[in-house]
Amino acid sequence: MKLSDYVIGFIVKENVHHVFEMIGGAITHLLDSVHGRKDITCVSMHHEQAAAFAAEAYARMNGKLGVAMATSGPGALNMLTPIGSCYFDSVPCLFITGQVNTYEYKFDSPVRQIGFQETDIVSVVKPLVKYSELVTDASRIRYCLEKAVFLAQSGRPGPVLLDIPMNIQRARIDPKKQKSFLGSPEHRRLVRTTPPAPAVISRIVKLLAAAKRPVILAGGGVRISGASAELENLVKKTGVPLVTSLMGLDSFAHDNPAFSGMIGAYGNRYANLAVANSDLLLILGSRLDNRQTGTLPATFARGAVKVHVDIDPVELNAKVKADIALNCDVKIFLKALNAALGSYRRPDLAPWLAAVAGCRRRYPALESKNPGGDIQPNGFMEFLSDHADGGDIICLDVGQNQMWAAQAFKVKKGQRMLVSGGMGSMGFSLPAAIGAALAAPGRRILAISGDGGVQVNIQDLDTLVKRGLPVKLIIMNNGCLGMVRQFQDMYFGGRRQSTEVGYHCPDLGKIAAAYGVKGYTIRSMSQAGKVLSAALRHKGPALVDVKLGRETTVDPKLEFSRPLEDMSPRLSAGVLKKEMVVKPLGRKV
Repeated sequence: MKLSDYVIGFIVKENVHHVFEMIGGAITHLLDSVHGRKDITCVSMHHEQAAAFAAEAYARMNGKLGVAMATSGPGALNMLTPIGSCYFDSVPCLFITGQVNTYEYKFDSPVRQIGFQETDIVSVVKPLVKYSELVTDASRIRYCLEKAVFLAQSGRPGPVLLDIPMNIQRARIDPKKQKSFLGSPEHRRLVRTTPPAPAVISRIVKLLAAAKRPVILAGGGVRISGASAELENLVKKTGVPLVTSLMGLDSFAHDNPAFSGMIGAYGNRYANLAVANSDLLLILGSRLDNRQTGTLPATFARGAVKVHVDIDPVELNAKVKADIALNCDVKIFLKALNAALGSYRRPDLAPWLAAVAGCRRRYPALESKNPGGDIQPNGFMEFLSDHADGGDIICLDVGQNQMWAAQAFKVKKGQRMLVSGGMGSMGFSLPAAIGAALAAPGRRILAISGDGGVQVNIQDLDTLVKRGLPVKLIIMNNGCLGMVRQFQDMYFGGRRQSTEVGYHCPDLGKIAAAYGVKGYTIRSMSQAGKVLSAALRHKGPALVDVKLGRETTVDPKLEFSRPLEDMSPRLSAGVLKKEMVVKPLGRKV
């Protein structure tokens, strides 16, 4: 059979039924092998970056694998940002790029290029993938595909890339003679996760029993490992309050009384105070980047015994020293811990729970400002979450819109929230919404973006219409690149080069109409309910342009060289001292 037919058949057997791509000459054999099949569809996007972001969201939703393809040269290079996004956020994706014929490829020749659009994508992408290979031998295609998918899904998941030259794509192969990776010596050498030692679990149970101010920190690894049910069970057994990282936002229902906000530089003030005052912090599947800990990691949860569980051993003790660092899959760990809590008698946490709840009442998520506008951004996010259904999928872009949603959107049980975390790429939400919609047919998608982010991949409004996808695009429009503008106001004397000076947002409603997307505008909260309800009821895709004042801010915000609890706008020294059980740092009353 033709090798490109074999590749597509392999993808189908992995239960992937959509390939996201933008066609180019070097992948025509592969895409031709999709044509006419009933079990897999090409989703033709208008930019390779958008195609790869869609594949990332597809993988996040099915929990197994997403696939994107691009041609050689510019096509392959255009996928680098989403490949990096998958790498940083641990998403299993298979990226396949076309390449010039092997007899046109330069290999070790000192010339820059021989074939048209020839680019050594395998070398370029190596720091951003778990595995990449230029397939030069058609007899190895099964081995390479099996190895790629295994590595993408095993351990800490991530992206892989196969670069397949055109003459290899069109080669004739005998599938029965293909060598398998699975069961090979290389496959057997790969490390597999083992359960935690009973002694370690017993020690953690004793720590939970002795703690007076425990907190659970749920990171993205909870969702990646499929451990949300086990996490809910742990909270039910122990009564310990829970905070999340940005990537862990949808790992736990926000209407659960134990939910105590998102931590970090743009986190909820009450969540940061809970972590700062804790005496035991159980960290589940979070790499503790500086957006979580602040730029002074030594001050992070400084009064707490820290238990850090992560699938990736290099993340343990990398930034924050843990008292117990456990290299383990979060789901395996939680099952073992829950089993050990069978006869557990929880301590009296009533004073601590009351303190956490009181702090939340005093510092709700409604801190961000909108001078010159009627709509309070965080308040609108709460309002939007109240209108969202339990099965909705929320896709966030990057910028102020992401932080407002992270601070104030109340994620219900059953909802998903897809976020570009480590890469933090503007332009993520629209293509991610396309991938999510195709991975979860029948579910409504809310894609939240800013006016800057939506313009990065706005051309794929066309894909929404072409496929009739139930995506509602909510634009938090302040007519500037607000996140960096706020940064410029704080540190650059208000000189707004390129965030206002040189930046422009056109009439988004007219652009939506040109693509055939129904447009709506919200200018005040008094009309928000009626307009939003109409947009959400609309059967096809819709764009809702939410007009904000230009001076909008994300508050609270942690400034450089401040401990996590000392966010801007800063509390007075006296008030902060009253909120802290652990001694405040660097402040005088």
